[in-house]
Amino acid sequence: MPTSLEVEIPAIRDIVALLAVAVAVVVALKRLEVSPVLGFLIAGAAVGPFGLAWIGNVGEVGLFAAFGVVFLLFMIGLELSRERLRTMWRYVFGLGLTQLVASGLAIGAIAYAWGNALPVAALLGACLALSSTAVVIELLAERGEIATRAGRVSLGILLLQDLAVVPLLVVVSAPPSDSGAPFAALGWASLIAAVAIAAVLGLGRIVLRWPFRFVTATKSPELFMAFTLLIVLGTGWATHAAGLSLALGAFLAGLVIAETEFRHQVEADIKPFKGLLLGLFFMAMGMTLDFDAIADETLWIALSVVGLIAIKGAIVAASCLAFGLSRGVAVRAAFLLGPGGEFAFVVIGTAMTVRLIDPAVGQFMFAVAGFSILLTPVLAAIGARVGAWLERADERRGGAGSAPERHDHVVIAGYGRVGQRIAELLKSQNLAYVAVDLDADRVREARRRGVDVYYGDVSRREVLERLGIARAAAAVVTVDSPETTLAAVTTIKAAWPALKVYARARDEAHARRLEALGVDGTVLEALEPSLDLARRVLVASGIPAAAVGAAVDRARTAATPEVDRG
Repeated sequence: MPTSLEVEIPAIRDIVALLAVAVAVVVALKRLEVSPVLGFLIAGAAVGPFGLAWIGNVGEVGLFAAFGVVFLLFMIGLELSRERLRTMWRYVFGLGLTQLVASGLAIGAIAYAWGNALPVAALLGACLALSSTAVVIELLAERGEIATRAGRVSLGILLLQDLAVVPLLVVVSAPPSDSGAPFAALGWASLIAAVAIAAVLGLGRIVLRWPFRFVTATKSPELFMAFTLLIVLGTGWATHAAGLSLALGAFLAGLVIAETEFRHQVEADIKPFKGLLLGLFFMAMGMTLDFDAIADETLWIALSVVGLIAIKGAIVAASCLAFGLSRGVAVRAAFLLGPGGEFAFVVIGTAMTVRLIDPAVGQFMFAVAGFSILLTPVLAAIGARVGAWLERADERRGGAGSAPERHDHVVIAGYGRVGQRIAELLKSQNLAYVAVDLDADRVREARRRGVDVYYGDVSRREVLERLGIARAAAAVVTVDSPETTLAAVTTIKAAWPALKVYARARDEAHARRLEALGVDGTVLEALEPSLDLARRVLVASGIPAAAVGAAVDRARTAATPEVDRG
């Protein structure tokens, strides 16, 4: 009779084989600047039954891999804080929803015309309307373009797409028995999900903070990690018991924790698990790839990849123009978001598991999504060049003496040491800003270096209007004088009450007076407060927390002198 250890060895051997091949393939592709998602897919295909056949039991590996989707949805929930959604609501719920619906209908109509049943066509349209969050954010971060307008637009659309994955997974996890009623099933699933979201969020906000504070009081990282896993898996189990999916529960757990002060530590702790398990998921998907079947459809796959990018790109560009964005921004976003995304593998793979989608159709769509993701870096570079050319053409058409109107920038009131440090950090993320200061020599020296800074009184409404503060993303008041700070905040909040305003405070009493005037955040004077002030502005502007943290760390290192330890 085999021991329990002998029973477990085959699964362990399979996972070890997957990890070994994944490391080799992903390292090689990383040197070629290719997405790790494709590396995981290729690794799985290499060791799967249609490749070298090293894996004996695909089902056991898939069981571990399924947890990758759970942690991915949890991380998405963590990113969707109310503050971030409120800051980018127009791009998320306006532009993002427009793109998703239009792309889904167009692609779904083509899938239906090619003989797919209506539910399958609708699902394929929704899946291929999604873009790659992981690849696009990585590309924007590498190029320092996350805070540009094209970057913010792309992030807004991607946030809406991430939200759309939740009802899609609910639908495919419990497919309707009547294949002719996909929209009724979607509506019913969305209603159940909405009730579950309301219940978990309402309950979570009331009861979650207390146990978290008890756990953190022990100062035990292991206990904090264990409690986080309990929240994620426990909420997933609860939604699964209610007839929904584990992934939906994990998403709701992320939403709840996102509203607490513990979200950043939770994100840091859980990220390695999410990356590893998600890698196993994509390798499990790669093991289902039948290269012989793909080779027979090479021409149609190539045409479908081109068609997918063209259709989605055209819809993204048209949506951007309809929302009043420039041609340059529209083209950049179109090339970034035209290819498919990793969620196509998640949703289509789940649909294949429950036999909602024929394996041959799923194989074809895997290939289309995978090859389009592979082209994303090349398309992003082309879009950046074409977009820059269109922006220069628009400026020339507007006249040599007319500067483009500022939008979504940060107004820095006071260009002393704190203001300069904030400006440098904003510049490192390509976030537009304009500064104003009453020191004429300081202004003259800064303008000589090409800094967009002007002479003026920060408490004068006319001066602030000339800086385009009505169209700004945020304002930061960093002047030395407490009285001037109070006057500036009073002016800004009286004229533009909805604008986010952050201010430098002399002491706690000064901070309380500023908070009474309605500022969104205050920090006391010092290096760390100035960095924290800049961090808040970047987060409020919609920049992902990971990119903000990296930029702040770089600024802290640059501002801190090295200590001689010899």
